[in-house]
Amino acid sequence: MGVLSFISTVPSVIPLLQSTPATAIVPIHHSRTISCKVEADPENDEYRSSRRHVLHCFGATVGMDLIGRSSSFIEVANAADLIQRGQRSDFQLKIKATLSVALKGNRDLVPSVLALALNDAVTYDKATKSGGPNGSIRFSSEINRPENKGLSGALNLLEEAKKEIDSYSKGGPIAYADLIHFAAQSAVKSTFLAAAIRKCGGKEEKGAILYSAYGSSGQWGLFDRQFGRSDAQEPDPEGRVPQWDKSSVKEMKDKFSSLGFGPRQLAVMSAFLGPDQSATEALLASDPEVLPWVQKYQRSRETVSQTDYEVDLITTLTKLCSLGQQINYEAYTYPAKRIDLGKLKL
Repeated sequence: MGVLSFISTVPSVIPLLQSTPATAIVPIHHSRTISCKVEADPENDEYRSSRRHVLHCFGATVGMDLIGRSSSFIEVANAADLIQRGQRSDFQLKIKATLSVALKGNRDLVPSVLALALNDAVTYDKATKSGGPNGSIRFSSEINRPENKGLSGALNLLEEAKKEIDSYSKGGPIAYADLIHFAAQSAVKSTFLAAAIRKCGGKEEKGAILYSAYGSSGQWGLFDRQFGRSDAQEPDPEGRVPQWDKSSVKEMKDKFSSLGFGPRQLAVMSAFLGPDQSATEALLASDPEVLPWVQKYQRSRETVSQTDYEVDLITTLTKLCSLGQQINYEAYTYPAKRIDLGKLKL
């Protein structure tokens, strides 16, 4: 009899055969060792311990070891991923709370916050894959361009919010690219909530209940995952953003078309195109392609849930705020604090 043993880091899970012929390779089960025993019949002259038998045993052992190791690696990776998701989620909740308070105290800046996010994003150029929602609008040479006139107040508001956010961030300062577009999300939510309150006769508590019951919180899932944009290190090129208040409907349509949007998306984004949404919609309604969508969203906003309007607006904003961006899904994460098991009292 000859015995060949190969040490493994995992228990063997190879089942024992019910009946084993004289020349079989029989795996012997141990808690942390896989052994292969080659049994030979001394009266059988034809039996030979072939290289194939040895290699089969070795291959099974190594294979089991790799499976065990890979499973351990996957478990560790999954645990790390869950920790990072939790860190990002907690950070997001704090960001949203900070921005909500900032906007609640400056409701007059909500239209400017929306326009700030729009103008930061529409610098995207599909041909060169440059620009987009990258926070470049923070640079003085860009925020002072004619198309961004009147948006400095919104940027100043967000810079103050950024100081507070950075003070409690454990994973580094928030990027302007994320800050600006999450501020737009907060601004949109505030307008949805305000509409619900109006439908409840101005009663905030009832309006909040109405918004919770019929709001579109579930639609924001994809938007929230686009968290980890990179800031531009210089202003985006000039000439990529229209002066919305001086543009014709055709110029607006052409710009939206260059970004992959059509009349539907142009109509639903009317609140982002100037301080007076009603005036913007009146202009858009002069175009036969945009008119049906303007009417659709006006009707939707009159309903209790305004579902069509909210869903389409959230969908469009999500796409707009991720144009050309490579999202770093590990952004704002940090090493988890280790627990000193020696200090635990049992």
